[in-house]
Amino acid sequence: MSDEVFRVGGRPITVTHADKVLIPDGDITKRDLAAYYAAVAPAMVPHLRGRPLSVQRFPDGIDRGGFMQKHTPPAVPTWVHHAEVDKVGGGTVDMYVADNAATLVYLANQAGLTLHPWLSTVRAVHKPDRLIFDLDPSGDDEFETVRMAARTLHGILDELGLRSFPMTTGSRGLHVTVPITPREDFDTVREFALDVARELVARHPDDLTTEVRKTDRDGRLFVDTLRNAYGQHAVAPYSVRPLPGAPIATPLDWSEVDDHKVTARAYTLREIESRLAKIDGDPWDGIGRQARSLAGARRRLARFGAT
Repeated sequence: MSDEVFRVGGRPITVTHADKVLIPDGDITKRDLAAYYAAVAPAMVPHLRGRPLSVQRFPDGIDRGGFMQKHTPPAVPTWVHHAEVDKVGGGTVDMYVADNAATLVYLANQAGLTLHPWLSTVRAVHKPDRLIFDLDPSGDDEFETVRMAARTLHGILDELGLRSFPMTTGSRGLHVTVPITPREDFDTVREFALDVARELVARHPDDLTTEVRKTDRDGRLFVDTLRNAYGQHAVAPYSVRPLPGAPIATPLDWSEVDDHKVTARAYTLREIESRLAKIDGDPWDGIGRQARSLAGARRRLARFGAT
């Protein structure tokens, strides 16, 4: 298998065994993965910058299984940033921080298929600046319920004075992300997220649930707020998923959620560049500037009678 040199940000990066197939359905090679991450970096890096990063790697392709790497190796190039953060059970761990396009290509060479950033930055690692609702169906035939839940959640968050941003997960459901000011700890933010989820469920109790146990859901869609905890992560916008065809976790405009052509796996690695050109850039551009404090939202939510 041949190697190939990519020049990214003025740096030559050798992708070894560039012809190795990582996703057979779609014939996605390491070359394809590196080229994709180099091309999408202007839209993707702002969503990763400054955040601890876990990397889901598949050195022998998705058919042979992979693993989640949460620590950097002993030696990395100087331009690959990393930071030491507290571990949940005590001690510390040194984690990747993808601050530039070259790092994305470096990780692609490691068969880093899927990137999972934290909901906080290394500057304030215990205080999240993102809040995530994961609308997680149990099967592939429930996307209309996902769509309904997302629309209702959008309305609730608007009532609370919070901006929200939808994204296909590239797997089965949608994530709804809320940018917040990093003033409160994870436990406090997670409690607020659960209160919002309960309000959402109260509006559609026959279709939605916050029950963690699958046996207690009775076929209802799970509104998952468990990612809002220290040390947890969520799939990155524009990340490739380890699934047939290489679907992408794709940021959307809210108007697209009602488009019945849009499903969890609507966009793939081979389509994102044309999508970004067609819609004139990232729908989530500037998301950080939309961050709001939860203090006012919490008072408004209390008036709903949900807390």
